[in-house]
Amino acid sequence: MQTLKGVRHFVTSGIVKQAVSELVVPVPWGEMRGRIWGPDHGRPVLCLHGWADNCGTFNTLIPLLPKECRYVAVDLAGHGLSSHRPNGVFYSFPEYVADVCRVIDALQWTRFSIIGHSMGGNIAGMFSALYPEMVDAVVLLDSYGFLPTDPKEIPKVIRQGLDEMVQFEKKKEEKKGKVYTYEKAVERLLAANPTLSEQSVHILLERGLAQVEGGVAFSRDIRVNLKNIVRITLEQSLELQSKIQACILIVLAEEGFEKIFAEGEQKRYIPALLQVYRDLNHTVVTVPGDHHVHLNSPEIVAPFVCDFLQSKVLSQPLSPADSQTAKL
Repeated sequence: MQTLKGVRHFVTSGIVKQAVSELVVPVPWGEMRGRIWGPDHGRPVLCLHGWADNCGTFNTLIPLLPKECRYVAVDLAGHGLSSHRPNGVFYSFPEYVADVCRVIDALQWTRFSIIGHSMGGNIAGMFSALYPEMVDAVVLLDSYGFLPTDPKEIPKVIRQGLDEMVQFEKKKEEKKGKVYTYEKAVERLLAANPTLSEQSVHILLERGLAQVEGGVAFSRDIRVNLKNIVRITLEQSLELQSKIQACILIVLAEEGFEKIFAEGEQKRYIPALLQVYRDLNHTVVTVPGDHHVHLNSPEIVAPFVCDFLQSKVLSQPLSPADSQTAKL
C-alpha cells in the first residue's frame, strides 16, 4: 500500500500559520484522506475526529502542540474527503479500527500516539486495547475511550439499526443528499451542532462540503447517521480498557459529552470508566467549555496536551524501529 502526497498548502489558526500536506491512502473501496503536519521524522501522532466531523477539527489545536511531532489527522471513512463505504455496509467501531490499521500500514508506523475526539476517542480506545504494543500514549478529548450500552438495550438497538439501513436503501432521494447554498449549509451545521462556534463551522465545512449542481452538499455519507449496530457492554468495555498499555490523558469538557449526548444507563457507566483510569494513574482533567472546546478554544486544551506529550512521549528514548515513518 502506498501513500500519496498532495500539494503543500497553509492552514491559518489565529496568528499561527503552518504548512500542511494532504494524505491519500488507497483502500479497497476508494481512498482515505487527511492532513499531515510537522517534520518528516517527527514523533508520530494519529488524530481521529468525532462523529460527523472531519480532520479539520484539529486545525486550531495542532499548531499549538509540540513541533517535534508529526501529526496525521485523517478523515474517517464516510467523512470529509474520504470515500464512503460500499453500498450495504454499516459504519461501526470495528470497521473504523480496521481503517486505522490500513492507514498505519501505509504510513509504516510501528509505534505512535493517538489523539481522539469523541467518537475518535472511542476508536482510539478500541485500537489501543487490540494493538497495545503499537500505542505509547493516548489523548481522549471529551471522550471516555469506550461507550458501553445496557445489555438489555442491545437487541432493540441492533434491530433499529437494521431497520434504518433497509429503509434508507429504499429511498433513492435520501442517498443524494440535500443541496444548499453555502450560507444555508452554515446555518444547517450551526443548528445541528450548537457546540460549534461559527468560525469552527467554517473550518469543518472546508472538507465537509462538496460542490454539486445547484450549490453544495454535505460530503459525509448519510449512513453515518444511522444507528450503530455494534455495541459493547460495560463488562466488555472494562476488559478492553484493561488491555491498554499506553499512558492516557482524558480532557473532559464541563458542558461536554456527558451532559449533551450520554443516554440513560451510559451516564451511570461513565464514572466506572473514569475510576479505572484514575486507579491506573492515568490523568483525568476537566476544562471549561463544551464538546468542541478543542476546536473552539484550543488554547484551553493545548497546555494539557503539550505537557502530556512532552512528559510521556518526547522525553522518552526512541528506538530505531519506532522512528520509521512514511516517506510522504
